[in-house]
Amino acid sequence: MIELNENENRVLTIIKGKFGLKNRSEAISMLIRNYEDSLEPELRPEYIERLEKIDKEKGIKFKNIVELRKIIEK
Repeated sequence: MIELNENENRVLTIIKGKFGLKNRSEAISMLIRNYEDSLEPELRPEYIERLEKIDKEKGIKFKNIVELRKIIEK
């Protein structure tokens, strides 16, 4: 059970009507799904630098897994 003040309840009612939802629970679920996308954490600057450094490194070219295994096991 969630306690909401009058304004919060009004907002849920508007969202419910605007999107044709059956009840306030569906309105809350929709809000959570929409907000969830913005919760992805930002990467620390030092981690971004590390990723950029790794991206610039020269990779190992191979045609198949057998060739890669030969290169690695040398």
